[in-house]
Amino acid sequence: MVNSTSLDARSPLVIDTHELGRRMGAMQEITRQVPAPDDLGTDVIGVPPTTPIDLDVRIEAVGEGVLVTGTARTEVRGECGRCLTEIVDEIEIDIQELFVHPGVDAEDDASRLEGELLDLEPVLRDQVVLDLPFQPVCRPDCAGLCVECGADLNADPTHAHEDPIDPRWGNLEQWQEQDRTS
Repeated sequence: MVNSTSLDARSPLVIDTHELGRRMGAMQEITRQVPAPDDLGTDVIGVPPTTPIDLDVRIEAVGEGVLVTGTARTEVRGECGRCLTEIVDEIEIDIQELFVHPGVDAEDDASRLEGELLDLEPVLRDQVVLDLPFQPVCRPDCAGLCVECGADLNADPTHAHEDPIDPRWGNLEQWQEQDRTS
């Protein structure tokens, strides 16, 4: 009988569990570098497509399926939410996911093996997005941009503007200007 699957065993984030079989306790350690898939992150910060991801995982046969534990390390790039400068940082995420065998009764949102293949991309995607900052900053004390003119307040901490004239006195300002020119 041939197992039909929609996963491509050649995909870098798809792992073949054939060697584990269903022997509880059998395990395999996998260390590989894979290219990041598209759209791994948010609009503000994320992992650029094809950036190398260092995977260091262990797959282990358990009663219901295959338990995957390990880490993934990669570079993230984004934009500071205060001053708009580029952010380049490294992220390391923990991976722990149970992939259940086909036919095993489990919750609808449980990760499932497709035949003997498992796909780490959805797990990786979920963990990366959860670990990324909602409002990334280039440094904790980033001063941001001037709300009036857009100047970088990190580069010029003493940046200031004259106090705005109270609109109730605006006509007097015009009168004073006329007086100076006469």
